[in-house]
Amino acid sequence: MPSPSLRAGTVAAAVAAGSTPSELQPDFADARPSAVLAVVADGPQGAEVLLTRRSMEMRSHRGEVSFPGGRLDPGESYVQAALREAHEEVGLHPDAVEVVGELHPLGTWVSRSWIVPIVARLAEPLPLAAPLHGRTSEVDRVLWVPLHDLTRPGTFREEWWHTPIGERPIYFFELDDETVWGATARVLHQLLRVAHGIADLDDAARPPAL
Repeated sequence: MPSPSLRAGTVAAAVAAGSTPSELQPDFADARPSAVLAVVADGPQGAEVLLTRRSMEMRSHRGEVSFPGGRLDPGESYVQAALREAHEEVGLHPDAVEVVGELHPLGTWVSRSWIVPIVARLAEPLPLAAPLHGRTSEVDRVLWVPLHDLTRPGTFREEWWHTPIGERPIYFFELDDETVWGATARVLHQLLRVAHGIADLDDAARPPAL
C-alpha cells in the first residue's frame, strides 16, 4: 500500500520522468481536442490533487466531480487550454503552478472528446493563503483530495459496461461524500500508477481503456 508521506515533488518527478508528447490518435471520428489540469500540492496528509464538482447548471456532466478543463480554443496548445480553464473555473493563476508533463490521452465516446491530461505542481503548500473557489457557473465546489485517500481499501472499484463501441471498464473512486468516475477516474488511476509505480490499485483493476 502506498505511503501517505508521498510528496507532490515525488509525484511531479515521476510524471516528468515518463512524460513525452503522445502520438496516440483518437479512435473515433470528429473527436474534439480537450485538456484537463491535474494539479498536485503538498498538504497535511502528503500529496493532494485538485478536483472540482461541476455545477448543476451545466448542460452535461452536471454535479459530477472532474478536473478543471475543457475544449481547446483555436490556436491553443493542450497546456495553454488546461491552464486557461483552471484560471477561469477556480481562479488558479498560471504562474502559481509548474507544468511537469502529461499523461496518456483518453477518448470519451459520448462527448466525442479527446482529452490530454496535463500535470502541474502547485508551488505553495496547502492550505492556501487565498483558497481557490468556483469563479463561474461551471463549478459548485473545489476539492483537495489526498492521493493516499484514493488508495484506501474499498475506495477504488471497476465495473464493465456495455457501450455502443463494445464492453468497456468504468472506474470509480468512492470518497467520503463524492463519487469520482468516468474519464476523471481514469486520469486519477493513471496518475496514481505513475506516482507509485504500481500496475493496479485493486486485483480487478485494468489499464484505462483508450
